[in-house]
Amino acid sequence: MSRLETKLMNGWEFTLQQPEDPNFEPVTLPHDWAITAPVSKNMKQAMAQGFRDRWGIGWYRSHLEMKQIREGYVYKLQFGGIYENSTIWVNGKEAGGQKYGYTSFELDITDFLQEGDNLILVKVDNTAVPADRWYSGAGIYREVKLLELNQNHLEPANIQVTTEIIEGTGAGIVTVKTGVTSLVRAVLSDREAYVTGESDMGMIRLEIPRARLWSPDEPDLYRLELSLVVKGQVTDQYSLNVGIRDIRMIPDKGMYINGKLTKVKGLCVHQDAGCLGTAVTTEIWKDRLIAFKKIGCNAIRTAHHIFAEEILDLCDELGLLVYEEPFDKWTGGAYGRYFGTEWRRDLEGMVKRDRNHPCIFMWGVGNEVEHQGQASMLNILKMLKEHLLTLDDTRPVSYAMNPHFKYESNVDLSTIEDIQQFVYEADDTEIYDVAERVERIRRIGEIVDVICCNYQEQWYPEIHKAVPDKLILGTETYQFFRGHSFQMQNFSEEVPWMDVEKQDYVIGGMLWTGIDYLGESMGYPAKGWAGSLFWTNHERKPLSYLYESYWSEKPMVYLSVMDYSLQDEGVKEHWDTPRYAAHWNFPQFNKTVIPYMIATNCEEVTLDLNGKTFNVNKPSAYPNRMITGYLPYQPGTITVKGYIGGEEVSQYLLQTAGPAVRLGFEQEEMKLRADSVVQKLFTVRAKDAEGVPVFRDSSKVSFEVEGPAEIIAVDNGDLSSSEAYDRSWMHMYHGRVSTVIRLTGDKGRVVLSAYAEGMYPAKLVITVV
Repeated sequence: MSRLETKLMNGWEFTLQQPEDPNFEPVTLPHDWAITAPVSKNMKQAMAQGFRDRWGIGWYRSHLEMKQIREGYVYKLQFGGIYENSTIWVNGKEAGGQKYGYTSFELDITDFLQEGDNLILVKVDNTAVPADRWYSGAGIYREVKLLELNQNHLEPANIQVTTEIIEGTGAGIVTVKTGVTSLVRAVLSDREAYVTGESDMGMIRLEIPRARLWSPDEPDLYRLELSLVVKGQVTDQYSLNVGIRDIRMIPDKGMYINGKLTKVKGLCVHQDAGCLGTAVTTEIWKDRLIAFKKIGCNAIRTAHHIFAEEILDLCDELGLLVYEEPFDKWTGGAYGRYFGTEWRRDLEGMVKRDRNHPCIFMWGVGNEVEHQGQASMLNILKMLKEHLLTLDDTRPVSYAMNPHFKYESNVDLSTIEDIQQFVYEADDTEIYDVAERVERIRRIGEIVDVICCNYQEQWYPEIHKAVPDKLILGTETYQFFRGHSFQMQNFSEEVPWMDVEKQDYVIGGMLWTGIDYLGESMGYPAKGWAGSLFWTNHERKPLSYLYESYWSEKPMVYLSVMDYSLQDEGVKEHWDTPRYAAHWNFPQFNKTVIPYMIATNCEEVTLDLNGKTFNVNKPSAYPNRMITGYLPYQPGTITVKGYIGGEEVSQYLLQTAGPAVRLGFEQEEMKLRADSVVQKLFTVRAKDAEGVPVFRDSSKVSFEVEGPAEIIAVDNGDLSSSEAYDRSWMHMYHGRVSTVIRLTGDKGRVVLSAYAEGMYPAKLVITVV
């Protein structure tokens, strides 16, 4: 019998009282108790945590029925992540725990199990201050599994797979370090190839003639199955996806994937999903990542911690590069209480778990840390990089530096303990001199493999001159505005992506952020960060089309108009954008001229309003290739068309909407698999009699579901709303609102309905097979 993995997601109970509490409530994992916590303007770290009172100690319990405990087998509990500071008991005996809330971990519970009923009790302590700078959630928010293993088994963390391409032959080499010296047999296969090998020396080399390569454009994967053989018997089998690819960083030229120059078109993301908090299943993330890919995005940065491994599986499958980092600050912030004792464990937890994912193209070891560029910081940076290279030396290692540097302190900071106890004095002030700033960047550049800058495009030429043998990656960039050489922030229209296009030594940029997230609020009533390309319910913002015009080769054209009557979403100023909106409803105006923008990757564009054509310059005539101009307000239809080589290749309409008369989902029927979909988000829109979306409608919408499913949350993308997520109703924002349903796992017919007063309802029929 090989390994058996059983997900333990149902049958759990939860309380915020004591473990003796008789009123545990049933919950389904993943579970985030903070997302339904009361909104409190006066709680600790209210802005950072989205004003949700997540503080406290939570208790989870579950009964595990063991019909048989097999002799010669090992039983482990595997937790994808518990936030945070967890302790686990099995049948009253402490089995272990994990401090840092983002690290996956396993516990051997063999000695604690008994045949029959077994009680699992989990304590989750969220009382330590400070919490993260963003919404961290609280609870058992990732997958839990029971692993049943032969005592002679493979350890996935000890398996390392590397690949190479033999130039000129088209062949690929896959080398497998098995982590054991017993006999291991390997089968590498896809729809065309089947290659086998074996070794009892700890290493297997497999060669694939005419290998299909993994890249963001063509994410071809092979399946590797390893079988451990002991005394002639297969005692364990373990399989994983393998992507054969070659990534090279060439100074002054850029990043090459399989010989092709590739720019990183990236988005930074946090792990929460709006109304779900951090209790997010794979299906929701798959929809998000597909939405990113549609605009031409080819990379994400998992800011600023270890993400669930299922997200990396999706990135392997979909073709998204990943910049992964284990923690944010080092000796300060939320991780400061753990760094001194836990950094090695958490760094190893990330690298050993994730090094076999082809999507990982670079490791980060920190973000905007303390004493940047000073001797104490450089010593820690060296320590982290050197240890990481013992675990994986096949990828570049870097650190994301912020644009703020401070003068050296006179205090001796030779140890981690010294740093943690030190408090800055008045002489530790900001450096504004560009030469001094670049000198500190040069010191960091001597250690890292790629210089990773947050919001420093204006200094790229000076940085490259100081460190010409290193490439530059913008690990955080503004969406629309760019700093000036004499200051970090400036509000001239210089889109940071232009620096990526202009400079060969800049391999890409990663916007902060891809999608709105909870926490890091700029002030009540905003419950989160709204300066992104997507709202929390996956709806696109106008600037996402500008980046699609930069990143995508598929012909597109889009128009939106400026509307400063829209509510303030609480975006921090330099991360904000002009208030463009996708509607043509201004009843307060009569022929008033309204600014517009057109985003396109076409060579030429035509624009007309109600059949009257207006001259539009080519995109190349504008510094950011974003066409701007003015139109007099007249109800009707704006039509923009894109042309390449004189041929129309794309069209976009913006129409004046009448009163909302009905609701509509994007489709009326669909099929889902009961064994592959757990959570799914659906959006309903207000439409007029002609089917035109009614942007300004804010009616209350109620959802109902029939069949093997339940409504678990609602979300309209408005982070300033005071309406609760854990209901079946919510008001529309910009004419739309979404709900998330959970399938029970049973097959059958699900009918999701949406109702609003004065409108025809919408129905979606889902056949679950």
